[in-house]
Amino acid sequence: MGVRAAVLAIDAGNSKTDVAFVGADGSVLATARGGGFQPPAVGVEAAFDALGSTVDEALARARDRGEPVDEVGHVSACLANADLPVEEEELTAALRGRGWGGTAEVRNDTFAILRAGVDEPRGVAVVCGAGINCVGMLPDGRTARFPAIGTISGDWGGGGGLAEEALWFAARAEDGRGEPTALRTALPAHFGLDSMYALIEALHRGRIPLTRKHELTPVLFATSAAGDPVARSLVERMADEVVAMSTVALARLQLLDEEVPVLLGGSVLAARHPELEDRIRALLAVRAPKAVVDVVTAAPVLGAALLGLDRVGATAGARARLRTYYA
Repeated sequence: MGVRAAVLAIDAGNSKTDVAFVGADGSVLATARGGGFQPPAVGVEAAFDALGSTVDEALARARDRGEPVDEVGHVSACLANADLPVEEEELTAALRGRGWGGTAEVRNDTFAILRAGVDEPRGVAVVCGAGINCVGMLPDGRTARFPAIGTISGDWGGGGGLAEEALWFAARAEDGRGEPTALRTALPAHFGLDSMYALIEALHRGRIPLTRKHELTPVLFATSAAGDPVARSLVERMADEVVAMSTVALARLQLLDEEVPVLLGGSVLAARHPELEDRIRALLAVRAPKAVVDVVTAAPVLGAALLGLDRVGATAGARARLRTYYA
């Protein structure tokens, strides 16, 4: 005889997917990890097919332990590329069509990071990984969010954006169009090259894959820490963007003057670069003085699972048991 999972939690980013079947008491029945979720590249159905393989792997693990999951109450999926509400609705419809649970809901994956870092669904999170995004939520269901799809929606920064800016300033420093910066030598040196021209050529002609540009973001931070003014200006602007997004989200939820978590997540913010984090904290101390700033390191699938337990009305004890599993 099988067991019933209250929640199937899914956290699916561009590069990896985590799933977890969770009982009503907060116990984790089975987990699995798979590849990324990229409907813009492969199509919605193919992306869900790949997601289904990861779900099947978790189910197989549960069967191997002698506790097969034969029923799921709710599917809580926090997905990359669900940037707009209309996309969340479309992906929710596709998810429901898979029949993995009695009910299903899709949210942008930034909500998973926020929920993973708070005891109740109340607060704001800024995620700075390849790109940048910010969401806020309240227990009554109200949210604050941004399209967060790049330059056309007013975004700046993230790991990818910072690498692009660093390359721009370094190239102009070498050819004379821009001001001097140590990025001019630091960026090509990372790849064992002696000039920006050599790096530009290598990137353009594919000898260095464009996907490796993200490696330059830590170089930018190291150059800033060494005192380079141009690099420092980019780090400061990144902090300014984080604070701008978070304070707008707080204002929309009428939380600017309340004690509320402001959580920082994603690879750039989780690296805890002192210059970046110190400036964020200093600016928020002025603009949202009661905000409690923290860095989220918990697994995002925990947040997806907690959102699911919220939805099914699980007890505080169940949520605590789940957190203990992922601690």
